[in-house]
Amino acid sequence: MRGPLAGLMQQAQKMQDNLKKAQEELAHIEVSGQAGGGLVKITMTARMDLRRVQIDPQAVNDDIEMLEDLITAAFNDAIARANEASQAKMGSVTAGVPLPPGMKLPF
Repeated sequence: MRGPLAGLMQQAQKMQDNLKKAQEELAHIEVSGQAGGGLVKITMTARMDLRRVQIDPQAVNDDIEMLEDLITAAFNDAIARANEASQAKMGSVTAGVPLPPGMKLPF
């Protein structure tokens, strides 16, 4: 019993190391979200660190509510793209390791 348990512990340690490395790599992956046909663009990392907000001068007018909505939509688009990048990266770390349904990494 000791042999299989030791192997499982080694596999868990390797996966933990790979997970830490993948999380560090997410800080360097940049994604962009946009709204209003590109009038508002948000750039963030896959770790959800906001890098840049770009607002086209055409979006700045008297309708402040529309601009706020465009910023919100662009931010939500960027978050969705960051989540996709994160899931893809983390999926490669857990490949071949069976996880219970619904269990997400990192814990």
